[in-house]
Amino acid sequence: MQKTSARLLSLLSLLQARRDWPGALLAERLDISPRTLRRDVDRLRELGYPVVAFKGPDGGYRLDAGTRLPPLLFDDEQAVTLAVALRTAATTGADVEDGAARALTTLRQVMPARLRHRIDGLHVTAVERSAPRPQPRADRGVLMALGAAVHAREVLRFDYASPRPADAGEDAGAPPRRVQPHHLVTHGGRWYLVAWDLDRDDWRVFRADRITPRTPTGPRFTPREVPGNDVAAFVTGRFRGSAHSADWPCRGEVVLHLPASAVSPHAPDGTVEQLGPDRCRLTLGSWSWTALAAAIGAFDADIDVVGPPALKDAFARLAHRYAEAARGHVVADAGGAGAE
Repeated sequence: MQKTSARLLSLLSLLQARRDWPGALLAERLDISPRTLRRDVDRLRELGYPVVAFKGPDGGYRLDAGTRLPPLLFDDEQAVTLAVALRTAATTGADVEDGAARALTTLRQVMPARLRHRIDGLHVTAVERSAPRPQPRADRGVLMALGAAVHAREVLRFDYASPRPADAGEDAGAPPRRVQPHHLVTHGGRWYLVAWDLDRDDWRVFRADRITPRTPTGPRFTPREVPGNDVAAFVTGRFRGSAHSADWPCRGEVVLHLPASAVSPHAPDGTVEQLGPDRCRLTLGSWSWTALAAAIGAFDADIDVVGPPALKDAFARLAHRYAEAARGHVVADAGGAGAE
C-alpha cells in the first residue's frame, strides 16, 4: 500500500479526472479499503478540498468548488501549459502582468527541476508589426464586470470614452450607453464587448479599455442571435468592413510577375497559385478597392488585373493620385472602418 501522502495525491488526481467516482471503484483503483478511503477523504477536506459524498446505488465522491483556493495538483503537461500561458499574459491586452508574474513565480518554486528547466528556457517577447506605441490595457476589474454581465444576461450601462482627441469637443455630459452584452472577445491584442445597443437598435463592438461600467446593472434579457450565429466571424467581418460576413467586402484577382515563393509569405490572407517560374496568380481581399489595389502594388512588380472591373478602376484612381502626388498636388484620401 502507498504511504498516506502519496495515496492522498493519487486520490486527488483521480477526483480531478472525472466528475463522479463510485466509492467502491475509487477504493479499488487505490488498492485500499472503503474505511481507509473515507479517512483519506476526510484528510483532503481538512486541507481545504471540497470533497462531497453523493448517495445512490453506487454512492461515492466528487470534487466540488469551494469557498477558498486549496493547494492544486497538476500533471507535467498541465504545469508546463500553465507556465506558458502565464508567460504570454502580457500579450493579451489585459492588465494582468503583475498577477501573472507572481503566479508564475509561485508555480516555478514548487516545480520539479525537469519542468523548471523547460519553462526557464522559454522567453516571450511581444513584437509590434509597426512602430511601437503605447497600447491601452483593459482594466481587469472592468473585464470581470463585463464578463459577469454577459454571464448573468443583464442589461449593462456604461460611459464610453470617445476615440477623438480631448480637444475635439467631446461632450462630457453624454448619456451612458445601454446595451445587452453578449460576448467578451479579444482581437489584435485588445479586448472588445459585443453587444446589442438598445438606443441604436443594432449590434455594436466596443473597446473594453474605453468602458467605465455603471452600477447597478439593469434587468435580465433573453439573448438574441449574433448575425451568422458565429461571434468570431461577426467580429472579424466588422473589422474588415463587412456587416454580414467574415470575408473582406472587396476581393480581386491579379497575375503578378513574381514567383509564388516571393509572394506567399506576404499574403497570409490571400491565395497564391504558381503559373510559371516568374508569374503567379494572387487572389486577395481588403476593406476597399483602393486599399486592395495599394496592397497589391506593394509587391513592386508588373501586374495583370484579372478582375473584377472595380479593381481596375481602383488602379486607375491610384495611378492618377500618385501622378498628382509626384507633381506636388494634394489629393483627398478615404477613411477606415472598425469598432467604436
